[in-house]
Amino acid sequence: MTRFVLIPGAGGAGWYWHRVAEGLRARGHTAVSVDLPGDGRLPDYRDIVLAELQGSDVVVAQSLGGFTAGAVCGVTRPAAVVFVNAMIPVPGETVGEWWGNVGAEEARVAAANGYPEEFDEFTYFLHDVPPDIAAEGESEQKEQTDAIAADPCVFGGWDDIAVKVLVGADDRFFPAEFQRRVALERTGIAADVIPGGHLVALSNPDAVVDYLA
Repeated sequence: MTRFVLIPGAGGAGWYWHRVAEGLRARGHTAVSVDLPGDGRLPDYRDIVLAELQGSDVVVAQSLGGFTAGAVCGVTRPAAVVFVNAMIPVPGETVGEWWGNVGAEEARVAAANGYPEEFDEFTYFLHDVPPDIAAEGESEQKEQTDAIAADPCVFGGWDDIAVKVLVGADDRFFPAEFQRRVALERTGIAADVIPGGHLVALSNPDAVVDYLA
């Protein structure tokens, strides 16, 4: 059986992974959902995740958590890294630089079709999350500050890391075609696509579990 260490995105709420963690445990795996402070720096996030790693774990990173996964790989080599609707860094890149480097905002606006181009949480994050799950998550949310934005992601690149990339076909924040392009450019890996939006671990956890397990 596999031990998965699950890194959340912006805000750092480990709760985000709870439906996937339950599914993995039901199949006999170990799942650790890491909780991160919303006002932390990238080295802080790296060290918190490193403290949870044991041997040949698989690191799974959602959205902003992709930068934490990269920083972790600068210290140790997990059995694998799985990006889920994630920001995939290159060595030395900062979170603040990533958006312009990959054209994330332009891709989001260009993909808007029948919904507003202007960002709002429901349209871009919660549109396919079950209402009861979204309501439960309100108390779990933490504000993500800009403290992490200027910290370079220090690691040696992805060539020696086993990488997989999972994309939500219905992600409106990081549209699927955009993610597939970035994954190929930055890792050389063709992304796998499943139904679901940006918060796919909440909206389609069974498919995420099937993919990981």
